[in-house]
Amino acid sequence: MESDTLTGLLKNVAEKFPDRRALSVSGKFDLTHARLNDLIERAASRLVSAAGIKPGDVVALTFPNTVEFVIMFLAVIRARGTAAPLNAAYTAEEFEFYLSDSDSKLLLTSKEGNAPAQEAASKLNISHVTATLLDAGSDLALSVADSDSVSDSASELVNSPDDPALFLHTSGTTSRPKGVPLTQLNLVSSVKNIKSVYKLTESDSTVIVLPLFHVHGLLAGLLSSLGAGAAVTLPAAGRFSATTFWADMNKYDATWYTAVPTIHQIILDRHASQPEPEYPRLRFIRSCSASLAPVILSRLEEAFGAPVLEAYAMTEATHLMSSNPLPEEGPHKPGSVGKPVGQEMAILNEKGEVQEPNSKGEVCIRGPNVTKGYKNNPDANKAGFEFGWFHTGDIGYFDSDGYLHLVGRIKELINRGGEKISPIEVDSVLLTHPDVSQGVAFGVPDEKYGEEINCAVIPREGTTVTEEDIKTFCKKNLAAFKVPKRVFITDNLPKTASGKIQRRIVAQHFLEKP
Repeated sequence: MESDTLTGLLKNVAEKFPDRRALSVSGKFDLTHARLNDLIERAASRLVSAAGIKPGDVVALTFPNTVEFVIMFLAVIRARGTAAPLNAAYTAEEFEFYLSDSDSKLLLTSKEGNAPAQEAASKLNISHVTATLLDAGSDLALSVADSDSVSDSASELVNSPDDPALFLHTSGTTSRPKGVPLTQLNLVSSVKNIKSVYKLTESDSTVIVLPLFHVHGLLAGLLSSLGAGAAVTLPAAGRFSATTFWADMNKYDATWYTAVPTIHQIILDRHASQPEPEYPRLRFIRSCSASLAPVILSRLEEAFGAPVLEAYAMTEATHLMSSNPLPEEGPHKPGSVGKPVGQEMAILNEKGEVQEPNSKGEVCIRGPNVTKGYKNNPDANKAGFEFGWFHTGDIGYFDSDGYLHLVGRIKELINRGGEKISPIEVDSVLLTHPDVSQGVAFGVPDEKYGEEINCAVIPREGTTVTEEDIKTFCKKNLAAFKVPKRVFITDNLPKTASGKIQRRIVAQHFLEKP
């Protein structure tokens, strides 16, 4: 059974590679796989004996990207609890919603705490415990008194594939965020899928650039690395910093990294203005969570000499659904999110019929990595799991080589007088403009056409662009009906905590301006 659980996989890794580096905090200390496993076991025992965590209890965690988060996250799962990582930047009202919606029994934070989270927890009568690890040789300290129970009480617990292990919420792009429970089997299936497609081994090393409360950084960056016996480095600041990124990548012999397009662009911009004396030799660079424009992919490959593999993922699939392959396994196609990995995938029409190659429809999946359903949301489950498939809400098609191409979200396609416009297509054109750093297209209400297309762009540093410049450029590269009617020139685009640009939020942001 242990091979069907994440905890079992990590225990096997600790036995197989006990002395290999597992986790580093940049410039501070390193933990081996054996030491990390020991810290997790001890922390899990404390959660059971001192904090009273029982199988199925939900434990909320709100930390920066720290070693304490990693240990406590895995300790909660080892104790047969359900880990619910939360964004430390939430307001008290947001924390109250997420803590309540997840039925959390305990709030875990760093020693410094989190005032809004603690305020919400107090209001809901949820206990608060802090976790601190002073150095590699110390035990992790929890701010809870020990009981008289056996100190290794976690050793008596047997983890099951069906144990709910992770509770996340969808981004809420079109409605109230939906709760997504994921099991040990979901987690280990996804980790194995990520390991296999990128051939991750104990020789690999990465630096985490994405927040670990989000499924991309958590699964693709952290857990797949640990599950392969590989090494992970956390930035000293507890979050991504462009100024320290390459120094960390070099110091810890990184072989790859994964990021969202926004962070890739930040890394590229820094490379253009302040290139490093040397860069590590990377096996690959991975991009996910939002569409990567082919021009950005090309610039990354040229700048850092590594293949850039775009992937497709979502929370309900425990992250990975498809990916472009490593060069030795086949071509990686700009503008495509590659081939399905470890699950069935089909393009369905509205009747649930599977579509032929090059025919557009909804991307649907099924497999051991897919959630069994949203929490307490029968309407969403009925719509989301129709015809025996999970419906992603994305429109796409397979080309003749079996590579998936995404056209857009069903609810984000812009319907201009009956003409369906993919905002992703317009984004790609905007980003080929030599003076544009970031660009996003979105739909707005229009009396004549029902919907019209607008866009917002951030000029490249040291350049100036006008609305007319962008429109003229678009007219040369797009059909007339796809040219944005209005262009907003800005120095900032609203993003989610994971760095994803949500068109609905961008549209609201600019349309509310006078």
